[in-house]
Amino acid sequence: MAERRGELGERKAAVLRAVVTEFVRTGEPVGSETIAENYRLGVSPATIRNEMSALEEMGYLSHPHTSAGRIPTDVGYRSYVDSLPSGGRLKDAQRRAIADFFQRTVLDLEEVLRGTTQLLSRLTQYAGLAVTPSSSEERIVRVELIDIGPALLLLVVDQHGGVHRRLMDRLEGLDEDALWGLSSRLSASFAGMTGGRARARSQELGRMAADEERHVLGTLAEVFGEMEEGMGTEHVLVGGVANLAGEVATWRRETVRRLVEALEREREIVGLLRDVSGKHELSVTIGEEHPATGLWEASVVAAPYRIGDTTLGSIGVVGPTRMDYVSVIAAVRSVARRVSELVTQLEGDGDPEQGEAD
Repeated sequence: MAERRGELGERKAAVLRAVVTEFVRTGEPVGSETIAENYRLGVSPATIRNEMSALEEMGYLSHPHTSAGRIPTDVGYRSYVDSLPSGGRLKDAQRRAIADFFQRTVLDLEEVLRGTTQLLSRLTQYAGLAVTPSSSEERIVRVELIDIGPALLLLVVDQHGGVHRRLMDRLEGLDEDALWGLSSRLSASFAGMTGGRARARSQELGRMAADEERHVLGTLAEVFGEMEEGMGTEHVLVGGVANLAGEVATWRRETVRRLVEALEREREIVGLLRDVSGKHELSVTIGEEHPATGLWEASVVAAPYRIGDTTLGSIGVVGPTRMDYVSVIAAVRSVARRVSELVTQLEGDGDPEQGEAD
């Protein structure tokens, strides 16, 4: 590939934008006549052809052997993405879908993130990704005992909205008021503790408790122990993998197979999203810019979700380098912002401002 020669001039940049836009739309190599007919660049097809040849020499376009047209390279996509306005707008259908999802969502972060991967997949027609927060610093917000008829439901809610559930047998001798009082005391006893500290405390209290409460505290110790064992781990959630299988016209089948297999290797995807999202508000990684996306001939658009300046995890989309970057970037940015608002609400147990999606 030829070396890049600094910034493109205005006309070359316009031709490159037209080629990328047309190739993303059709999937077919783009010729100068097509650009002249469909894009008002104010120059002749011959001039466009010369500019396309120059862009190829500079490494922004490539020339498939079986076609007279040209297609963007990873460098060409990068130049195109870097030239996009920073405040891209959502389509009306995307805005409605995002608003609807967050209006009806539950306050359980993992369920929200799982739903977010499906939402991003529907919005973009690629695969949605989400990395859950590391539980190393998770603290307990509340404990609840809920009467569900033949059994009791024990809930432990952590500071970022994770909900840990356990069904229990009903407790003899505890009426509704006594059950409410026990639930309140347990919540007050463990609020603010990490899983490990809460486990030790529940075992300590269990040795002094009456029989009914000892059973609850023993079950709580098991839940807290599971939370402690999971500390420091991050998990990746994936939605819409079937969309990738539909991209065989864009990718080689072997490339799709490699990507689908990689999505099953959690550590690899967690590492990728950690690499590409970093501290940026939003990042776009294209093809060979990262070893993983280079192997898959893919692009990843990712953004962190945060409480204040603290990054909890990432969400994103993976798809072919021939991606509708404008639409995907707008969707990922807006969804990440809404997830950040939600986790901030869960942290403060308050009401977030419910503005429209971008």
